[in-house]
Amino acid sequence: MKAFQSFRIKVYRLLFSDNRAHTKGVKFNQPAQFVGLGSIVFDSQVTVGVWPSPYLMGGYAYFEARTATAKISVGEGTCFNNSAVVIADRGKVEIGRRCMMGNNFFVADSDFHGLEVENRTNGQYQCADVFIGDDVFFGNDVKVLKGVTIHNGAVIGSGAVVTGDVPAGCIYAGVPAKFVRHISRREGDIVDE
Repeated sequence: MKAFQSFRIKVYRLLFSDNRAHTKGVKFNQPAQFVGLGSIVFDSQVTVGVWPSPYLMGGYAYFEARTATAKISVGEGTCFNNSAVVIADRGKVEIGRRCMMGNNFFVADSDFHGLEVENRTNGQYQCADVFIGDDVFFGNDVKVLKGVTIHNGAVIGSGAVVTGDVPAGCIYAGVPAKFVRHISRREGDIVDE
């Protein structure tokens, strides 16, 4: 199994990726596809894919810096569980240090189309940068939409769709994600608001 997974990782990088992403010091447990004209830079000790965890063998991670102005940056020690998707369309997606993403994590700086009927296919849409601070924890199946800033130490519950900013040290969950409670600074105690 390990040899097969190693083969898949190499195939995705060599045959399915057209972006020369900077990934020195990254540990790949799952294949990752790097595409687009922009910049993709990972700091050291980043992990892509987790064993044992669902979607390891059948899935892959996808990182796209779509246009020449697009930029994805990932801080040291961040861990993407399996089948992560990170897309910077025209702006930036910046992910801090020591973040942990659950399975099927998705973040993008764009809606990729306008909402009005006439703007759905003509390229007239807005992008807004996404900033994720240090030590942020994401449960499985989280979606982070354009223009969001998630501050240091926040926790995002499984299945959440984050549409607005999240303060430091807070737990947010739901669709759309809403405040649940604060996390205290003492030994992980949780303090209700």
